[in-house]
Amino acid sequence: MDQVTKLVSERAVVVFTSSRCSMCDSVTFLLSNLGVNATVYKLDKEQRGRELERELARRLGRGSPVVPAVFIGRSLVGGINRVMGLHLAGELVPMLKNAGALWL
Repeated sequence: MDQVTKLVSERAVVVFTSSRCSMCDSVTFLLSNLGVNATVYKLDKEQRGRELERELARRLGRGSPVVPAVFIGRSLVGGINRVMGLHLAGELVPMLKNAGALWL
């Protein structure tokens, strides 16, 4: 089992970020405002950050930004565009509820 898989299996919502990424701040702010207690890993602050970044890059594919990378219910949702698109379409909250990240 790779490190990313292990980490995302431990919580309902996991976000991989960087401390220098404003889009990362936006997605974590949105999730927090929705009442989600996401686990956030700042790759530039993690001891194994480079290894995690390589694993995420492999999953996301060529040309995609590595951060933010949002996992809900152990599944990779994507970055800020995908998360905001789901939110605007009214699909994010049900997804969070199904994953057990929201109780209301």
